[in-house]
Amino acid sequence: MKLPRRKFLHLAAGAAALPAVSRFAWAQAYPSRPVRLIVTVGAGGAPDIIARLIGQWLSERLGQPIVVDNRPGGNGNIGTEIGVRAPPDGYTLLLALSLNAINAALYENLSFNFIRDTAPVASIASTPLILEVNPTVLAKTVPEFIAYAKANPGKINMAASSTGSPVHVAGELFKMMAGVDLIAVPYRGGEGPALPDLISGQVQVMFGAMPSSLGYIRAGKLRALAVTSATRQEALPDVPTVGEFLPGYEARGWYGIVAPRTPIAIVETLNKEINAALADPNMKKRLTDLGVAVFAGSPADFAKFIVDETEKWAKVIKFAGIKPL
Repeated sequence: MKLPRRKFLHLAAGAAALPAVSRFAWAQAYPSRPVRLIVTVGAGGAPDIIARLIGQWLSERLGQPIVVDNRPGGNGNIGTEIGVRAPPDGYTLLLALSLNAINAALYENLSFNFIRDTAPVASIASTPLILEVNPTVLAKTVPEFIAYAKANPGKINMAASSTGSPVHVAGELFKMMAGVDLIAVPYRGGEGPALPDLISGQVQVMFGAMPSSLGYIRAGKLRALAVTSATRQEALPDVPTVGEFLPGYEARGWYGIVAPRTPIAIVETLNKEINAALADPNMKKRLTDLGVAVFAGSPADFAKFIVDETEKWAKVIKFAGIKPL
């Protein structure tokens, strides 16, 4: 899937076309009423908690309530469509997830184009996954696991969480780069039901989210072979990255804020306040306690990142032939 990068960057700048005085006056008056922040998953999980932390910060700094609106369903597409179809006035924001970049290639008939129809506001945080195996698997390193998988093609079950999830596509990227044949086993309930099956040995390997996996790894119920981030993680300092053995491999979940085609002055106001939150020691600690790392930058930085992620996962989805259930 080849994305119109130049066209996207042009669109990302398009909101700046308003006259400078008009933009300034609009930003000065913003926000004059409550702002809705759509979250495409249910309440209680990491995305919802992150949205509420950022929402509380913005509310205190901007002087208006930030109302979190959970709209789960459709693998995130229901809430996303509500967000991108909202008036482009800064009063509807959307918590963007790595799933949005994956869905762009996974679903062929979406009624929206996530890149074209949104204005990136700010990245917030990212979280690595962990290449983890049941302790009965003899491999203790990534090279040993690759050798084991090549010696047993089509015999190793890989928990895929839900089809097309970050957990799934991270495993497919590994298969593509390592040249191994693992059998993806999807779970409709995500990692919740997948982890018990990994611990019991019904599946042998998974690219699990760090927050949900750390306790089992520390208890010896799972063995961590590597993390999927570009650098080693403080929580598992002795665990290498996959990229140390497969150069260029990187996979992570991420969170950020986007909006419908919102005027650039409002985008810049929100970006400034969100980056201030991410620089606050208390906020950084609360995010770290969730198992995520601060991931700050400009709207342009986030725009480029979304394009790169979308192109990357499109290649993996095409290679693996993944289809939505």
